[in-house]
Amino acid sequence: MRTEQAFRLPEFYTPYPARLNPHVERSRQHTTAWAARMGMLSSRKPDGGLVWDEAALEAMDYALMCGYTHPDCDGPTLDLITDWYVWVFFFDDHFLELFKHSRDLAGARAHLERLELFMSDDPPEPGNPAEAGLADVWARTVPAMSAGWRRRFVTSTHNLMVESMWELENIDRGRVANPIEYVQMRRRVGGAPWSAGLVEYAVGAEVPDALAPTRPLRVLCDTFADAVHLRNDLFSYQREVREEGENSNAVLVFERFFDLPTQEAADLVNDLMTSRLQQFENTALTEIPALFADRLVAPDEQAAVALYVKGLQDWQAGGHEWHIRSSRYMNAAAVVGGGPSGLVFGAERRVRQHRYLPFEPVGHLPVPGLRMPYDYRVNPHLDAARAGSLTWARRMGLLGDGGLWDERRMSGYDLAYCAAMIDADATPEGLGLTVDWLTWGTYADDYYPAVFGAARDLAGARLLNERLAAFMPLHGEPVPEPLNPVERGLADLWPRSRERLEPKARAAFRSTVEDMLESWLWELVNRAQHRIPDPIDYVETRRRTFGSEMTLALAWLTCWQTVDPALRDTRVLHELETAAEDYAVLVNDLHSYQKEVEFEGDLHNMVLVVQHFLDVDRWRAAQVVADLVNARMAQFEHILARDLPAFLDGLDTDRHEVLTRHVSLLRDWMSGILQWHRTCGRYNEAELRRARGFSFKPTGLGTSLAHPLLTMRGL
Repeated sequence: MRTEQAFRLPEFYTPYPARLNPHVERSRQHTTAWAARMGMLSSRKPDGGLVWDEAALEAMDYALMCGYTHPDCDGPTLDLITDWYVWVFFFDDHFLELFKHSRDLAGARAHLERLELFMSDDPPEPGNPAEAGLADVWARTVPAMSAGWRRRFVTSTHNLMVESMWELENIDRGRVANPIEYVQMRRRVGGAPWSAGLVEYAVGAEVPDALAPTRPLRVLCDTFADAVHLRNDLFSYQREVREEGENSNAVLVFERFFDLPTQEAADLVNDLMTSRLQQFENTALTEIPALFADRLVAPDEQAAVALYVKGLQDWQAGGHEWHIRSSRYMNAAAVVGGGPSGLVFGAERRVRQHRYLPFEPVGHLPVPGLRMPYDYRVNPHLDAARAGSLTWARRMGLLGDGGLWDERRMSGYDLAYCAAMIDADATPEGLGLTVDWLTWGTYADDYYPAVFGAARDLAGARLLNERLAAFMPLHGEPVPEPLNPVERGLADLWPRSRERLEPKARAAFRSTVEDMLESWLWELVNRAQHRIPDPIDYVETRRRTFGSEMTLALAWLTCWQTVDPALRDTRVLHELETAAEDYAVLVNDLHSYQKEVEFEGDLHNMVLVVQHFLDVDRWRAAQVVADLVNARMAQFEHILARDLPAFLDGLDTDRHEVLTRHVSLLRDWMSGILQWHRTCGRYNEAELRRARGFSFKPTGLGTSLAHPLLTMRGL
């Protein structure tokens, strides 16, 4: 008998009723026979007991789960979907019994590597029920799906299997993840992106390959995944944390990070899950239609995406209903079949996102203590770079006489000092190019909200993005005549940079610039909606609005070599890079709080996001953000000390050298950005007040509405 529940289940936001597929009983009978045939009901634990028996499988009732999560598919499809879920849950429990309890890391790695062979056209002979089950469902599924779907589904299946090692290693080390790390790793190991792939199969409509990588489709999948995982963590806390000793659970993560009692941590997890569900709704209703119009998506592809969105929505509703019925979870006090609920709670959460009053006088916000274990280095050619950057800015029209800045303002920003620290070993020419890129990016980052934000001119911003892409030809094609300082600057920078880059690096660098420009549209949309971003969406998109990847990629202009994209997709490098990026982004938000909130009326600042999400004052919010900064640095150090050495040992000499240099770059980048923020005048209150009186008269695309609005804002 289980002990008393660890906490009271919160009120869930469930706006859509669950529906049940009429073929559930058929799938119950089918999948029980299938599991027995695969050997899942006779597989032994190390102590001799069964991993599952028929009674355990019947009590967990995965056919009921699939009947709720896929209410509209036919009987044979439901049979196959149910077999997939029986396989994935068996894999999880089988892996737990064989490797998690014993901490057998070597055995776990060998088991996972062999499992991947069963997602191929020529698999080996299965040696255990997990292998037999995967081979069977894979062979029955892939004939109906495209090559693009197979590629995406293999990736998500790989992640949910292989990233189990992350959970196992954290258990072995007694380590609980920080909140940002936990959310993005839980997607890889938790399997909900994998579930989203099966939704495409069940509804008979694939996401078009060209749309799958776009922000709206990525966000739909990520928000779906996060809500699924956070809900599961609430229901499974009792079993996973209290009974099995696991530490991969959001409630535990929030208990440790925020130093909260279990009940308060559970309520906060539910708040985050509600926020993710509402982000899903906002994306589906606002970003998806805009994507269709922007890409001229064909009607049949629009219909496929609509079916996919509906399928994800059905999964959320049905997944909740199954959690409150299954014997697998803590659900004694849950309301069964209650229909839509949590609507008042959800409305309160939504109102909080829209109640921000811009230009609030907040005053200077002291920055809490931040950990930085690495010394910054300064390029010896700094003085020449400072002089050269001013000359370049004048020539491009960035300063005075209609420019957004004047010389005093730009000199106070001292972007050359930042460049000299993030590229400390560059030649004079290379450093000059890096400074000019930083100057252009910072100017453009100020230009978009000044010209398009106040006017809510999303069409003008999109048009400028399209034109800017034309100024970055991969093979030297002709470019348009520049119409404003942003275009003029890019028209000068791109040919100077393109010749330094090999073709693959050239395309990759261009993508980092385009990603940054696209992310500024996201900021403009939020401003138009007067909507404070969801915390997770903010952190993940902020990496791009800050230009993290672009500024890191500037090193490619001097070293010629880039990191293999396949390596960057691995857990070790992905977590290392995002930890570094978040460190820099959050450092910026702490220093720029007054500038953005009081002087610019902006709502894209992590301190402000935390204020409104946790409903706390700015001083408490700043401490939470500082704690996140320090947690990301601790994670960066942890990866360097524990994970990276083994990762590097498996690489050839060339890739080993490139990655070693890349790690050194990340250290310089973080330490340099922190030092720059501590010394530059961009966030100085006196300079901010002086800049309010500076006259800016934009010209070119999208500026016809800007002049009266800029005058009203004091620009």
